[in-house]
Amino acid sequence: MTPTSVTVCIPLHRSMLENVVDVIEPADSVSFDEARRIADREAAKRSASPMLLAWYDRRRGVFSPNVECCESSKPAWLVYAQSRGADVTIAVNDLDYVFLYRSTDRDDG
Repeated sequence: MTPTSVTVCIPLHRSMLENVVDVIEPADSVSFDEARRIADREAAKRSASPMLLAWYDRRRGVFSPNVECCESSKPAWLVYAQSRGADVTIAVNDLDYVFLYRSTDRDDG
């Protein structure tokens, strides 16, 4: 996934997120890679095979996937993930980093 600047789309607000799991790390500066590992571990506690659909890095001002705005009330990357079944949202250190996953082990039959 290629990151895109946040300025391209609508700012994120907590009220836009669903099924949020908050993780607070005491470190002053958690890197994106550290936040991703933390989020992956948390998602794995809730699903045997979580699939990362989208992410947001407020500190660097980037997000992925690189999609055009498609709704006027939410960022495009968030609409993308929610419309594809994201059912777990991991927010690290408030909204510094946000990761949206889909539980692929559920019965979609």
